[in-house]
Amino acid sequence: MDRFQEILKRYWGYEDFRGIQRQIIESISEGKDTLGLMPTGGGKSITFQVPAMSMDGVCLVITPLIALMKDQVNNLYRRGISAKAIYSGMSHERVVQVLDDAIYGGVKILYVSPERLSSELFLAKLAHIDISFITVDEAHCICQWGYDFRPSYLQIAKIRELLPNAPVLALTATATPKVVKDIQAKLSFREKNVFSMSFERKNLSYVVRNAQDKLAQLIHILNSVQGSAIVYVRARKRTYEISEELKKAGFSAVGYHAGLDDLEKDMRQRQWANDEVRIIVATNAFGMGIDKPDVRIVIHYDSPDSIEAYFQEAGRAGRDGKKAYAVMLHNGNDVNKLRRRVMESFPEKDYIRKVYEHIASYYQIAVDDGEGCIHEFDVEKFCKVFHHFPTVVESSLMILQRAGYISYELDFNKMSRFCFKVVREQLYQLDTESDKCNEMIMYMLRNYPGLFSEYKFIEESMIAHHLGLQEHQVYFMLKYLDRINVASYIPKRSTPYIIYARDRVDTGDVILSDEVYDDRKKDYENRINAIIEYQTNDDTCRSRILLNYFGEKTDGDCGICDVCLS
Repeated sequence: MDRFQEILKRYWGYEDFRGIQRQIIESISEGKDTLGLMPTGGGKSITFQVPAMSMDGVCLVITPLIALMKDQVNNLYRRGISAKAIYSGMSHERVVQVLDDAIYGGVKILYVSPERLSSELFLAKLAHIDISFITVDEAHCICQWGYDFRPSYLQIAKIRELLPNAPVLALTATATPKVVKDIQAKLSFREKNVFSMSFERKNLSYVVRNAQDKLAQLIHILNSVQGSAIVYVRARKRTYEISEELKKAGFSAVGYHAGLDDLEKDMRQRQWANDEVRIIVATNAFGMGIDKPDVRIVIHYDSPDSIEAYFQEAGRAGRDGKKAYAVMLHNGNDVNKLRRRVMESFPEKDYIRKVYEHIASYYQIAVDDGEGCIHEFDVEKFCKVFHHFPTVVESSLMILQRAGYISYELDFNKMSRFCFKVVREQLYQLDTESDKCNEMIMYMLRNYPGLFSEYKFIEESMIAHHLGLQEHQVYFMLKYLDRINVASYIPKRSTPYIIYARDRVDTGDVILSDEVYDDRKKDYENRINAIIEYQTNDDTCRSRILLNYFGEKTDGDCGICDVCLS
């Protein structure tokens, strides 16, 4: 048994590695820049957590998924591995504490969001951290041709300049050959080095159902296939509507979308993961980093807008290797809706310039002014004032962001605030009938001075950690104190922000280059056409279509999709 197997056995209890895990681990341990292509359920986390434990220094993990960070940090903590995370919503003091712990050897794996990479505090502290290697999760986000491009990922190249001796491990579950090439270029790989698992899922049956009445078909399928299920829908409103219809039909179901507060998300996710609820009806905000192996069926009620998105979401079924189904419900309206998404995602250039002008009017930003200004953005209010549609406005803002005029922050978390409404003497006389609540009050008095005179920013996760509680338990105790008028508690919320990346220019001077607009629009049209072809196909094995899309050739059909069985 070599050192990697010893670590795997000691911390995870596994006897040996799966698939290409060992090859990736050996490659990054030898100091080679490495790209790993591992479909959902392939065991990506092992490929950086094991070498992190075998090497001196701190493994820096860059991931956009806060839920994944928290989940993995908690799992590693239970295994006796010192891991910590930095993400939006943490207090300045807490961020400094985590970074100092990393500097002085108290952290083995440090998770950060890509937005953190541009923070002056982070960059200053990073220079003093001994980094063993850099892991880039969801690496397709760095590629402008990828289906989920995020501008903040481009900061990773600058981090490489600061840490020239630290190799990079890039990981993704979905990437076409074009994206594979671009990831390596954007991350400044010293030489091409790719390890790829087969994208074939022998236990997963892909099915497309032509359904004029989607709800009736959904209920029929859920009655026919037992076990845990995910139903993907396009809009937040749908999560409520469909979950309520399923409850009426006798199923246990819950809705999930990005607009829920963090504690509500955690609670609903936990109910589903623990099989307290059978079905979760969700937008594409759900699923990243979710490690539930026994999902028997994933149903797309609405069409995704790319093969990449579909493959990743469908791949959450059957990760235990047992028979599972990925079903897409489809009818004639879906093709028209998909083509309309091209127009919604890429409005006319003059319309985008008009949105830019209206934003300046909304915030009273003069020409040659505004750089660095940060404004909370209420898209509904803005649309009412200037008679726009929210979907098209948000698409325009994303294009203006790519063009370098603004930064549109969708996940800007405002921290929770708390203050006491009674004087100290009354607080000491309070009888909460809960030792844990009393313990929480004492902890807050020690760690948040000034709570009797003004609101203070608080962090529920840190309070929970110190008291040995779950975050939702702290939340309910704080809500209880608010309800009995002992305190005022304002939970954190996620609010979009617009930040001017440069001074405002005249509307006519807004340049939308081919790279920013035309090329990306063409690429998006190609992705839409690919999903339409997949839906309307009735003579080619569905697994073969998916594999060919990702550049993997196969001689045989799967034998279990609806086309093969017909």
